[in-house]
Amino acid sequence: MINDELNWFAMALQLRGSVAPIIFPRVLLCGGFGFLISLFYYWGLPVSENSLASLVTNVVYNLVLGLLLVFRTNTAYDRFWEGRKSWGILVVNVRNLARQIRVAIATTELIDKDNKDSTLRLLGAFAIATKLQLRQEPISELEDIITPSQSLKLKSVKNPPLEVALWIGDYLQQQHNRNLLSSNQLMAMNELLDKMVEALTGCERIVKTPIPLAYSIYLKRLLLIYCFLLPFQLVAKSGWWTGIIVILLSFVLFGIEQIGNEIENPFGHDTNDLPLDEICSSMIQNIEDLIIDKPQEAEVLSANVSVQDIA
Repeated sequence: MINDELNWFAMALQLRGSVAPIIFPRVLLCGGFGFLISLFYYWGLPVSENSLASLVTNVVYNLVLGLLLVFRTNTAYDRFWEGRKSWGILVVNVRNLARQIRVAIATTELIDKDNKDSTLRLLGAFAIATKLQLRQEPISELEDIITPSQSLKLKSVKNPPLEVALWIGDYLQQQHNRNLLSSNQLMAMNELLDKMVEALTGCERIVKTPIPLAYSIYLKRLLLIYCFLLPFQLVAKSGWWTGIIVILLSFVLFGIEQIGNEIENPFGHDTNDLPLDEICSSMIQNIEDLIIDKPQEAEVLSANVSVQDIA
């Protein structure tokens, strides 16, 4: 119980993953302006506003701003969660397709085994290519998984994951043509491949459909107006505490808005983004485990090699 309490306070005070360092300059600016208004009020300048009209306006403004912030946060989290579901779909279908290829396609020759292993690794390459495509990064991370000719090909296309999916589909069709896959098996595997591409498309939809610029600009302007008008409402009752109160309130408002900015595109490198590097590494390891764990195929290949040696 004590450890839970300590962990709670440690998380509440940690800076890693927090938006506090990002919004700190804005908060200090608003707090400094609040202190300046307190100074003007102390000198007797007419900076306090307590009229009924101002109170009504403030209530309406608070309501509009609150609704906009709630909508902004909900919209951003929906995008974050949609991205996580798309990657969950991708992981499930990569594993299922790898399992079916591993079990269903027989390898009686060494070259068949090499082609099969290369295709299994292409499933991991598809996940990494998807990650790099969403981040708009070069495909250098794939060079340890694919062949030099494949790497050269991917550098010349606009959408590397789709090209990788095409290679996987070609392999499946070739195995069907060799009667190593039935029509039902080919259809089932192609459905899994289609779902992988569907997950890619869902992630691209998030990246290529940002929050409308006009909405983002309007919300930021409302926040600034609110935080700069707040001292005029508080100074008569708060006095020298006006700056501190403005700092606290602006910290809450700017923080909520910045959280929406952080999670609306969940595919980057930030702490609050999805752990795509770990997800891809896990899929690569799963596929390598499938490739290594092939006792039956190893026995078949060994027997074929022994027969050829005797012959």
